[in-house]
Amino acid sequence: MSKRAVLLCVSLGLLLLAAAAWSWQKPADPPADAKPAQVASAPASTNATPPAKDATPPNPTGFPNTGESLNYSLNWPGGASLGEAHLSASKSDKGWQFDFSLDASVPGFAVADHYHSRANADMCSLELEKQSTHGQRRTHEKTVFDYKAGSATRTTLVEGGGHTDIDINNCAHDGLDYVFYARRELGQGHGVPQQQDVLFGASYSVRMEFAGVQDVTVAGKRRQADHVILYLKGPASDSKLEIFFERDPARTPLIIKAPLPVGTLSMELVR
Repeated sequence: MSKRAVLLCVSLGLLLLAAAAWSWQKPADPPADAKPAQVASAPASTNATPPAKDATPPNPTGFPNTGESLNYSLNWPGGASLGEAHLSASKSDKGWQFDFSLDASVPGFAVADHYHSRANADMCSLELEKQSTHGQRRTHEKTVFDYKAGSATRTTLVEGGGHTDIDINNCAHDGLDYVFYARRELGQGHGVPQQQDVLFGASYSVRMEFAGVQDVTVAGKRRQADHVILYLKGPASDSKLEIFFERDPARTPLIIKAPLPVGTLSMELVR
C-alpha cells in the first residue's frame, strides 16, 4: 500500500476529521519574524439545512452529554485492519475538552496523530493543539482563538516555526470541535449545520447534506443511522466523505467512509 493511501485513510479518521487529511499539504509557515498573514474566513451560509422530514424528533435531554470514550478500527477495502483511532470528550464547568488519536501504518511508513481541543459551553473553540508523526515528518502546532480580537493565531511549535493570524466570527469551530457541534445539532433536531469555515491549521469550507436514514451493520449488529454526506474544500483538497451517525441522543459516529480510486476506506466503531 502506498504512503498516499495511508494519508487518505487517515483523512477519514480526521473528520471525525476530514480537515486534517490535507493539513500537511498547505504552504509552509512563514519565518517567525515574518508579517502574519490575514486569511478572512467566509461568512456562514444563510441557507441552513432544515431537519429532514423523516428525522427523529428533537430530544430535549439529548447531546451534549457530559463525556464519552469511543474506539474505532481503520480498515482497508476488504476489511483488513490498517490501525485504530480513539475519540473522547469530557465536560466541566469551564467547558469542553475533546481528544482524538490515531495510529496507522504500512511497512516503512507510520502515522501517529493526537489532537486536543478546548471549547466553551456553547462549543465555540478556544484552543486546538496538534501533534503528528507521518513517517519521518513531525509537526506540532497550536491554534488559540481570541474572540475579543476577532482572530485565531496558529503557532508552529518547532524551531524556526512561525505564526499565522486567521479572522474568525464570534463562534468559530476547529476540526475536532466541529464534529461534536454537528452531532449536537443533529441530536437536538436542528438538522445538519450551515456551510461554514472550519479551522484545522488552514481554513476549510465544510458543508453537510442529510442523505436519509439507513440501516448499517456495526460489530455484527444492525443499527439505524442518519446518513450524512460531508463536502470539504481547502487549500489543497476538494473531497467528499460519508458519515453514519447512530440515531441515539448523542448521534454517535458509527462509520466514516472515504471513497478513493483504490476502493472505500472506512473507520468503524468498535467501542
